[in-house]
Amino acid sequence: MKKIASELLVERLIEWGVDTVFGLPGDGINGIMEALRRNRDRIRFVLVHHEEAAAFMATGHAKATGQIGVCLATSGPGGIHLLNGLYDAKLDHQPVLALTGMQETQLLGTGYQQEVHLEKLFEDVASYDVMIHTPAQIPSLVDLAVRNCLANRTVSHITFPNDVQIADAETPPPGGPAPARAPASAPVFIPAPGVPREADLRRAADVLNAGKKVAILAGAGALGATAELRQVATALGAPIVKTLSGKGCFPDDDPLAVGGIGLLGTDAGEASMELCDTLFMVGTNFPYTKHLPSSARTVQVDISAFRAGNRVPTEVPLVGDARETLAALAPLLKSRRKHRFLEERQEEMRHWREKLETQADPSRTPIQPQYLMALIDRHASNDAILSSDSGTIATWAARQWTIRGDRRFMLSGNLATMAPGLPYTLAAQLAFPERQCIAFVGDGGFAMLMAEFLTAVRHDLPVKVFIDNNHSYGQILWEQMVLGYPEYGVRHNGIANYADYAQSNGGLAFRIDDPADLEAAVKAALDHPGPALVDCLTNANEPPLPAKVTYEQAKGFAEAFLRGQPHKATIASTLFRDKLAELKA
Repeated sequence: MKKIASELLVERLIEWGVDTVFGLPGDGINGIMEALRRNRDRIRFVLVHHEEAAAFMATGHAKATGQIGVCLATSGPGGIHLLNGLYDAKLDHQPVLALTGMQETQLLGTGYQQEVHLEKLFEDVASYDVMIHTPAQIPSLVDLAVRNCLANRTVSHITFPNDVQIADAETPPPGGPAPARAPASAPVFIPAPGVPREADLRRAADVLNAGKKVAILAGAGALGATAELRQVATALGAPIVKTLSGKGCFPDDDPLAVGGIGLLGTDAGEASMELCDTLFMVGTNFPYTKHLPSSARTVQVDISAFRAGNRVPTEVPLVGDARETLAALAPLLKSRRKHRFLEERQEEMRHWREKLETQADPSRTPIQPQYLMALIDRHASNDAILSSDSGTIATWAARQWTIRGDRRFMLSGNLATMAPGLPYTLAAQLAFPERQCIAFVGDGGFAMLMAEFLTAVRHDLPVKVFIDNNHSYGQILWEQMVLGYPEYGVRHNGIANYADYAQSNGGLAFRIDDPADLEAAVKAALDHPGPALVDCLTNANEPPLPAKVTYEQAKGFAEAFLRGQPHKATIASTLFRDKLAELKA
């Protein structure tokens, strides 16, 4: 059997170390599918139910492993479906390669069925975006696409006309007048040096050593730099505040950790930002600048020279890898004897944890979403990987999921899209079959891609799915109210039963509306050897209040009530019970 051009693509991916491709077949990629079949002993094709999920899984694979994620879709509508997941990868700086089909070359430009010029559509999302024209190009175009993903932490796209896919791999290029041979390269990537210049490190050390109240803000770029963060924070007597994307970079049970920042943050995290005189940003491009200090001296470490210093005036932007930069900086720092600023934040964290315990009250009905998340945190393993959706669900995960041991946390950080929680979890489970992989999702996000629970069953992936089912789009509900508008169009009529769906398709499932039954269901789901789902009916009127409520937020809330906010009695009752429990504690 002759080798087809698509085999050159698949073989080159294998040479780059790619072992998994997520996707859905179609007549625009039959050649690529055949190449995958011929190499099925060396590369795995994961059949999913929606191309958007395939792109999310490729992004989740990149986040979970640090390696390139690859997704595959057919021409036209299949490729279009990839876009949301690819933007998730782009905005969170994840290396993802998208492969798509294209109509055969002789028909391009004629308006043939499903003729969508994906190489144009993907121009914004993919910084390397190319169409294959001849088999001789394929190895080098794959090399360039992969190298772009790894070097720039971003998305590449290759689209492949289906007549070229099945062409003889030895088809010679047509040739031409250019003084160049057919492209030839090697599947090799060497990262750029990760340590800034010595002079820049010394300037940074001078600023940090001069600070009296230093705070560290660590983001996703600091993942893998736990020991180095601890060394620097200990020397500076600095509290470590974490962005939500960077939650996994440092243990929550370490005395140096003081929680998060922003609307999902903690009292201690907000105070660290408000009161510090020196800010050290490590691997973060945190966009919500109202939560950053306005006058502190700032040092920032970022792998990108473009991003270093683009959020606040930065005295010393350091361009380098977070772990390597911190290791090089630590010997230049002077250890502090007094840690009053840190100790004050630690006391605030102690009170914050007490408040969180009151919010996770097991006796309250309807079930508090905080109680569901607290139980997952209590019973999950110390190496569990939890993926969260966006919305109020992210608030409960940010506050109740404790990073300890080798635990991980993933979500859509900058795109903040709904629905990646389950696909991320599937990708993590495929990459780490021995670890507990958990999706903590809202009913809105789950409903968007709920067919991927079938992917878990059909691939025998023992993922655990916990649904905070409040039949509403909670984040939008509260955002409307903070603007002074009564909620509108944010609650579904009737409550869906996702447990029946999961059970009827081969999963273990529980539907819980009594808090007395919840802990047993959580434990049973986590202990089950196959895919399991807990559909928990929670209090839709529990607000995800920020650590510090501003006057404008309170005013908007009151105006929404005065203008006819529905459910205002139950919302007021929930707020009263929350405050009463806090005061009792």
